[in-house]
Amino acid sequence: MTRIEKVFQSGRKVLVAYLTAGDPNPAATPELVAALERGGVDLVELGVPFSDPIADGPVIQAASARALAAGTTLAKVLEIARTIRQTSEIPLLLFTYMNPVVRYGFEALARDAKAAGIDGCLMTDLSVEEADDYIGIMRQAGLDTVFLAAPTSSPRRLELVAKYSSGFVYVVSRNGVTGERDQLSASVGPLLEQLRAKTKLPLAVGFGISNGEQARASAEHGDGVVVGSAIVRLIEQGGDLEAFARSLREGLDG
Repeated sequence: MTRIEKVFQSGRKVLVAYLTAGDPNPAATPELVAALERGGVDLVELGVPFSDPIADGPVIQAASARALAAGTTLAKVLEIARTIRQTSEIPLLLFTYMNPVVRYGFEALARDAKAAGIDGCLMTDLSVEEADDYIGIMRQAGLDTVFLAAPTSSPRRLELVAKYSSGFVYVVSRNGVTGERDQLSASVGPLLEQLRAKTKLPLAVGFGISNGEQARASAEHGDGVVVGSAIVRLIEQGGDLEAFARSLREGLDG
């Protein structure tokens, strides 16, 4: 059982935090992760910076640009993971686009990610219909494969997401790119119902969640929430990451 699978068996709603690894610089990321963990985060998505992050809004795009300027590569993100593993057992999900992985090599990534203490991988722009080889390589290395389910996903695609995901399914709450929103999308409820009929995997809701109240509302029918842009913005501003994570945790715990 992977760390990701274990954390969803904890009996409480799982708080997933995304940050762009290497922002503002690679040396800072392990302490940022430690602050999130102290604040009550259960699982961390380490975002691999990419020059053309088409699924991300302006906040994460800017973070990727800063991380790339600071010399952050996929190999460097794996080094960051190794550093985190020296002091923490928090589950780590590698969040990346296809391009850096193709350049690195699927088998090399699976081997090196496992050795670095990564627990799974989510490739944003990998079509689940074309993921057979990738899934086989990752599973052989003992890594979870997390896929995105969106309101626009067809019933067939939802079936494949349910079939090929492990660890959990990342449920995109609304159409569009990442970013904070004042209100949650009404489309997430029906999407969760469709997925519940297709899989017993935990469902974590993301995109647009920016405070404890929204986290609690999003988790009412899911098993956890993912918070990204609000965290990345706070890192850019030099804010108190631990206190913010604690506010999210308190919101989830009701």
